[in-house]
Amino acid sequence: MDGQTIKTFFPNPKARLPVMSRQGQRILVPWGRREGQPGLTPQGGWARLESIKKGIWNRFSPRPVKISVDAFMEKDEAGESHWFLLENQQFIQGLITTDGPFTRLYVVTEENEQSCHKRHRWPRVMDAAEPLRTASGGLF
Repeated sequence: MDGQTIKTFFPNPKARLPVMSRQGQRILVPWGRREGQPGLTPQGGWARLESIKKGIWNRFSPRPVKISVDAFMEKDEAGESHWFLLENQQFIQGLITTDGPFTRLYVVTEENEQSCHKRHRWPRVMDAAEPLRTASGGLF
């Protein structure tokens, strides 16, 4: 995986995203839950920051993680793809859930006018120096 370019899109039921372990290794984790997949976590691949702060995700033992990617893509209202590059020390905030035997990753989103999405949702981009916090330590 290191040095290798991987493109993944949420509609692929085998989609995985790279997260950084506490030991500094990249680990591929299944991205979200799709219709027809087993489990109780919400369908989709995104978690709104507001819903995390309200405790909606608490029953799934959420843990904040760093999604280690070079870029992400959004489609605008016309369906056109737009790629956004991250800077060297940036990452996307992720949320790992536990749902029985299933571990799943969701991309944390927040409102951002820069987004081309009709709801102005944007992955939560953070700098490496910013601390991640657990639910008990001041939600995300």
